[in-house]
Amino acid sequence: MKTTAAQIRSFNRPVQLLLVNQLTINIGFYMLMPYLANHLSGDLGLAVWLVGLILGVRNLSQQGMFLIGGSLADRIGYKPMILTGLALRTIGFAMLGLVDSVPMLIVASALTGLAGAFFNPAARAYLAEESGERKVEAFAAFNVFYQMGILIGPLIGLLLQGLAFRVTCLVAAALFAVLAAAQARALPARGGARREAGGTMFGDWRQVVANKGFLLFSLAMIGSYVLNFQIYLGLPIEIRRLTSGELGVTLLFVLSGALAMFGQVHLTEWMRSRWSAQQAIVRGLALMGVSFLPLAITTSLPWNPAVDASPVTYALALTPVLVTTALLTIATMMVHPFEMATIAMFGGDRMVGTYYGFYSTVSGVGIAAGNVLTGAALDAGGDSAQSLPWWGLVALGGACAVGVRALARSGRMNALAAPSVKA
Repeated sequence: MKTTAAQIRSFNRPVQLLLVNQLTINIGFYMLMPYLANHLSGDLGLAVWLVGLILGVRNLSQQGMFLIGGSLADRIGYKPMILTGLALRTIGFAMLGLVDSVPMLIVASALTGLAGAFFNPAARAYLAEESGERKVEAFAAFNVFYQMGILIGPLIGLLLQGLAFRVTCLVAAALFAVLAAAQARALPARGGARREAGGTMFGDWRQVVANKGFLLFSLAMIGSYVLNFQIYLGLPIEIRRLTSGELGVTLLFVLSGALAMFGQVHLTEWMRSRWSAQQAIVRGLALMGVSFLPLAITTSLPWNPAVDASPVTYALALTPVLVTTALLTIATMMVHPFEMATIAMFGGDRMVGTYYGFYSTVSGVGIAAGNVLTGAALDAGGDSAQSLPWWGLVALGGACAVGVRALARSGRMNALAAPSVKA
């Protein structure tokens, strides 16, 4: 952590503020959202389909508005969009704790999603602009703070659950309100490079789609988000199937978060001194696919561990899942900083927010479609073909790696071809 702390101190104040901003956002979000479904179905007694609808509205409003949020950031500035998103998240979280009618809960859920669509592209574009030539380092540090928030948030939420879910919502809303006030005072105004530009946002979007290199890169990377999301979908399901409990799921998230927090900066520095950005992304994507091999192999074996027999059997049952988790987390750590820097390179100096917004929308659609297909494969696999979904994910990682490598060899990513070796 000393290396991470030293690197963070080496950035200027706006970058440091953005890192703290993301940490606080994730703490506030994850102290509430993991417990929302239980509140809706248990405390409020809503039907499961209504719970799914309310949660789905949040995701739809966020993914569907990323492009607009990014374009607005380019046109009116990064700071106004960050502050607007924080304000909307404050209102949305407060409403989730105070209202109990379905229409108002849907409104609250939509506001929380819209908030993410506003501040996420703006914050990433701001970070890319402010970090200059140190984009890869900045996004590596960003991921450390991101993962730290994911670890801390649920723990705070769990403690507050002993009081009431309403208290959790109001504390999370207060956290966002304080963050908004602090950012309004301390965060310098940046961005809005398209403020004086002619044309419309639709014209900006046509420019993005016309950038064939970026469009192909976005499509090639969709699979990486489907693979990474298995930490929240496929792997917890597999742990529950093997152990019929939640302890393994907790271990999964602790392992993933700890690896990112303590290893991200060191790994990124090691790669920057040896590989080009393209090589880091391609090799990380390949490892994403390889990470599912332990599950693909072990679920084909003709044994079903009786995990209640002994701690040794329990550990044996969890080992393939935790190995997959570790490899998948390391692969994501390899890809993420270089991926974010690549998007900024495509966006240039004037449309970084728009490019991040478009990319987030494409990846969000991919996650939704991939989750449906993965879930269907897990359901259809049954006892006779449990390994098939995992082999499919192995193939998906390989396909993504081949796609990005082909794109790089075609010359469409030449701006990132040279190794980014430190002087």
